[in-house]
Amino acid sequence: MTPAQAADLLRRGQLVAIPTETVYGLAAEATREEAIRQVFALKGRPADHPLIVHLGDTAWAAHWGVLPPLFGRLAERFWPGPLTMVVPRLARVSPLITGGQDSVALRVPRHPLTLETLLALGEPVVAPSANRFGHTSPTRAEHVLAEFPGLPVLDGGPCPVGLESSIIDLTGPQPRLLRPGQLSRALLEEVTGPLALSSADAPRVPGALERHYAPRTLTRWDDGQIPTGRWGWLGFSGRGATFEVLMPSSVEDYGARLYAALRELDAAGLEVILVERPPQSPEWEAVLDRLRRATA
Repeated sequence: MTPAQAADLLRRGQLVAIPTETVYGLAAEATREEAIRQVFALKGRPADHPLIVHLGDTAWAAHWGVLPPLFGRLAERFWPGPLTMVVPRLARVSPLITGGQDSVALRVPRHPLTLETLLALGEPVVAPSANRFGHTSPTRAEHVLAEFPGLPVLDGGPCPVGLESSIIDLTGPQPRLLRPGQLSRALLEEVTGPLALSSADAPRVPGALERHYAPRTLTRWDDGQIPTGRWGWLGFSGRGATFEVLMPSSVEDYGARLYAALRELDAAGLEVILVERPPQSPEWEAVLDRLRRATA
């Protein structure tokens, strides 16, 4: 499939899996409510769980949200890229997209095929991860087809980042980091100043549930005990498990590999997957967030 063909399907109200630098998204044209309802139905996604609007260009953002000055500075530095910004929504934005909230999440993805698709379409798309709700996100086209056989997929190869975007809330007096991603807190704070932590009054955003990104196989942190039966291991060095996936020591390479590794372990017919804890340092914040939710 070409970007032009993907744009044509989206224009006709069909769903298409698209590649981004983070994960593959289940895309629907963002002005077509019936298509958006199909996204929720296919994923099994709760109606109050908002979607991210993926834009083809920064200039499109003004048609979807009320943009504070900090928005422009962040967009200039990090877009296209793995950063989502939450801003007050304009009236034209369907409450289906926002989960009934007064805010909308926006980003410009950094993948040439998807940007070409968006520009050919001339409208944004919503594009949550192309998998069943709560389970491991897809970072390759074959992961999408394993979840949704027959779904049209724009194959852009493996996703180079592999973890969902950082999400910053710009709706209040101080910006808040609602979801960590590849862009570290320190890097974002070079533009934002100190980022507040998420709190109970923060907008709901994707990927914030206590259990998320999880394999179907029971997955837990390594506690030093060897399980009985068939068990898997995700770590930096071997442990003698039935099935092992050894991970790179670089945080960028680990993040890019993580979801594919969890899917390999999930498909191995295991009773439990043990995970070695990565370093507890700030640059590992996003990886630790995903693993904490996967093992919850």
